[in-house]
Amino acid sequence: MSLRIDLAERLCRARLEGTTVAIGNGEIGDSREAAYTVQRQVHALIGGSFDSWKVGSTSAEAQAALGTTEPGAARVPKQFCFDSPAAVPVFAAHDVKLEAEFAFQLRTDLPPRTTDYAILDVADAVLGVAPALEIVGSRLAGGLTGAGRQATTADGGANIALITGTFIEDWRRFDLPSHRLTVSLNGTVRAEGEGQRALGDPLNVLLWLANHERERDGLKAGETVTTGTCSGLLDIKAGDTVVADFGDLGAVEAAFSDAGSSG
Repeated sequence: MSLRIDLAERLCRARLEGTTVAIGNGEIGDSREAAYTVQRQVHALIGGSFDSWKVGSTSAEAQAALGTTEPGAARVPKQFCFDSPAAVPVFAAHDVKLEAEFAFQLRTDLPPRTTDYAILDVADAVLGVAPALEIVGSRLAGGLTGAGRQATTADGGANIALITGTFIEDWRRFDLPSHRLTVSLNGTVRAEGEGQRALGDPLNVLLWLANHERERDGLKAGETVTTGTCSGLLDIKAGDTVVADFGDLGAVEAAFSDAGSSG
């Protein structure tokens, strides 16, 4: 356990100070739960409140990059959550990338229980849907590619920041799997995608998370869940501005600055 606590302390400092961490053999352990234990320890050290979730590895390409066949989840500390349009500081050392995603906000709890949730259960719990940008990267030496699911889970699911647009409550009028989006970097369209890249339907991602958390604390009304990339990864750096246009669902925008020069 002391190895994991030391790793959590190093990952916490790396997230807050812009450094990277080399993970030694045996520091995480062999089980998926061991990686989530480190993640929770990091979050306890960061402190503050948590009312957002990210789910990653929900597309075939993301799973291939991490050598996994399943998603992973992490809470997002509130200090790294922003409303669009947002000014977001980033550390260059964290190999920063951007993903355009669909985000849900919950109207009601999805509490712990002994049986699996069904798709209708989670749909009924949704208050609204918004366009979102997740900024991802890695506090791990060597970067995100090839890090593996366990190490990435321990490192907060590779989350750096989450930016959400306006939540639309009459979300059922949208066909989320076929809903398209474009991503512009500094005024030039650089990526496009659609909802089905996230487990076939962003709602399937919310279902996965509800069942992932039903044996823990469950999900709470008011929480936001972002559901994995529908655009692929786009490299970004300080000075860039990004706009993800989700058509009738709205747009989400962020401008990035150098966190290393903020002090």
